Amino acid sequence: MERNAPRLAPFVLGFALASAAAVQPALAEDTSDKSEKTHILTLGTSIELAPSYPGASHRRFSAMPSIDIRRMDEPQEFSPPDDSIDYGLIDFGNFSAGPVIGLRDGRGPHDSSSLNGLYRIKGGFEVGAFAQYWIFPNQWRVRAEVRGALTNRTGLVYDVGSDAFAQVGDDWVLSIGPRLSFGDKTYMENYFGISPDESALNGRLPAFKAGSGLKSIGLTASASYDLSEDWTFQVYGRYDRLVGDARRSPITAMIGDKNQWTVGIGLTKAFKIDF
Repeated sequence: MERNAPRLAPFVLGFALASAAAVQPALAEDTSDKSEKTHILTLGTSIELAPSYPGASHRRFSAMPSIDIRRMDEPQEFSPPDDSIDYGLIDFGNFSAGPVIGLRDGRGPHDSSSLNGLYRIKGGFEVGAFAQYWIFPNQWRVRAEVRGALTNRTGLVYDVGSDAFAQVGDDWVLSIGPRLSFGDKTYMENYFGISPDESALNGRLPAFKAGSGLKSIGLTASASYDLSEDWTFQVYGRYDRLVGDARRSPITAMIGDKNQWTVGIGLTKAFKIDF
């Protein structure tokens, strides 16, 4: 899941509660049915402190959803906290691929008075695809995602990352890995560009034309602890350093920060469902 997202705490919590009420009792209560129709649905939410928008110097709290589904006879696969919600349609050995859905940031004067006059971006959903390969199963993974804005027409983002996982004892899983993030011209112009008209309305920030390319280099780390067979607690952090036009933009250089930090905590619960 990417750290840029609209603030959807009520939706996330409501969805998790409604879904939990609809599924069968938790795994610990009945593990006898291992038919092909039985799946494990994992629902969760995390609360994180993240930049208010790409390039922001201030942060705010938000809620992020977490959803995963697998067959009961399929081993659980480790994943870092910043994967988008995905579903593997292609599974060939250590390689898998399929669609993803995520949340795209919004931005406006309500985030900072310094943005007055700039184009307001409404938060929304993004959809795309992922491909990943386990160099060593559940130990070392490489992954790429491409996602396009579904509701606010803010272009494409391309993310590439690699993660190392280590299981410590029976209950702990640690992960760490680097990140590269790219934006196409539409994305970069929306979030980091400033037109002459916007500059005139703002009165402080000069016009700036942002081009496509690498926008950030980062690192993600997490620690997960199994509270029980069904419940898992996680803490995580991510650091991104904006580069290229994302760093040179006055939105970052004059009123923001090239250093983007995110910290969060999450809780998930697994359920057994038949379909």
